[in-house]
Amino acid sequence: MGCVEPKPFSARYAVVGPVVVMLCLVLGGCGFVSNATRSDTARAKVGDCIGVVAGNTLDTQTQPVDCGSPDTVYRVRSATANKQDCGPEYSSYQETFRGGTTAYLCLIPDLKPGGCYHQDTVSGFAHADCDSVDATARVVKRVDGSSDPGLCDPTGTYVTLKDPPTTFCLVNPRG
Repeated sequence: MGCVEPKPFSARYAVVGPVVVMLCLVLGGCGFVSNATRSDTARAKVGDCIGVVAGNTLDTQTQPVDCGSPDTVYRVRSATANKQDCGPEYSSYQETFRGGTTAYLCLIPDLKPGGCYHQDTVSGFAHADCDSVDATARVVKRVDGSSDPGLCDPTGTYVTLKDPPTTFCLVNPRG
C-alpha cells in the first residue's frame, strides 16, 4: 500500500470552541465572561480615575473619568477580583455577579481644589454643585506630599492620607 493521506479537518472538532464558550456563559467560570459582566467602573485599573455621580447607602453611581477632569473624585489604588481591606483612609467599590465578587477596588480620594462634594461616612465623596444643599464640603487647598492637618485653617476640616501623603483642607460651602 502507499502512504496514508492526512485526513482533512474534522467538523466535529469545530464544535468544541462554541461548546466551551456556552459552558462558560452558563457556569460563569471563565475570566473573559466575568469581565464582560463588569461595569466600566469595575474594569478600571490601578491609576485610573473614578467620578461619583450620586451616592447613597444602597447604590452608588460611578463612572470612569479622565484624571484631569474636575469630575474626578477617586483614583484606583488597587483592583482585584476578591474583597480586601483597603484601610481606614480609603474607600472601596465592590461589584458582584451571581452572589460572588467580580471586582473590588480600593480608592484614594482625588479631590480638586475649588471643587464641592457631598461627604458622608457611608458612601464617601460624591460631586455636588457648590450652590446645592447637597454640598457639604468645598476643597480650599490640596497639598500633595504632606499629611499635615496643621496646613489647614483651624476653623475648617481636613482629610489626610498617609500613602500617598496628601492633605485636603475643607470648608462648608455655605459658610
